[in-house]
Amino acid sequence: MVNRRELDPDSGPGAAFGARLRRLRDGKGWTQAELGKLLKCTGSHVSAVEIGRRSPTRRFATRVDGVFGTGDMFERLSLAVRQTALLEGFQDYLGHESRAAEFRLYEVGVIPGLLQTPEYAAALGDSAVRRGVALREQADERVDLVAQRQASLARTPPPTIFVVLDESCLLRPVGDDTLMDAQFTRLLEFAERPNTVLQVAPFSIGDRRPMTLPVTILTMPDRTLMSYAESANRGDLERDTASVLPILTDYHQLQAEALSRPASLAMIRQLRKGTP
Repeated sequence: MVNRRELDPDSGPGAAFGARLRRLRDGKGWTQAELGKLLKCTGSHVSAVEIGRRSPTRRFATRVDGVFGTGDMFERLSLAVRQTALLEGFQDYLGHESRAAEFRLYEVGVIPGLLQTPEYAAALGDSAVRRGVALREQADERVDLVAQRQASLARTPPPTIFVVLDESCLLRPVGDDTLMDAQFTRLLEFAERPNTVLQVAPFSIGDRRPMTLPVTILTMPDRTLMSYAESANRGDLERDTASVLPILTDYHQLQAEALSRPASLAMIRQLRKGTP
């Protein structure tokens, strides 16, 4: 076939998905356009998935399984593809997050996923779609991931969670006033749990702030430490306890500079009421 691109299924999850899809399509003797009609998409979309130029959504993969009678094989393959779209290190981090005994979170600019309401998470996803940095399906899957991560905290015994929010997390409007009011209520409810401590790091800390980037520190059941931090393009998972200890020291300093728990909750209550 003229201009038929060869596929290397070992080059990554996307290539493995595309190669298997092409093999089954060829076995049926279908063109990409013919398969596209069955999948309710265009032939060019099928082509883009086959050569790895476009990642398969869960909906697309489910339809492929339905057309070829492959159970949930393509849905599982698509999950591996979508996971590779996460920042490097984050997928590995998630596996440790689900087992950690203690969390220490510091966030800047946005409420962290573990504390977001579904509406807040959805509004962030809608914004990503409008700005063209995510497809609708990808945004929905991120909202689902937030819910899954939050559900993993409902275990026995529950993990201890320390959270320090930069003041910018509270002042950045996401959605409308009703959405933000509900998000502030969620923070207050979270802070009332016996296994949580919530503080706000105000702008007035100034140059006494020991941290400038978001970071998560995990204490595992065996008391080893891990840290996870993100830049714009990648995530860094540090598994060496000795390397995490200086980050933990900075976190303790940040907690000392942050508002007390009562003062932090008072600030959130004022914002919820819309008062200065």
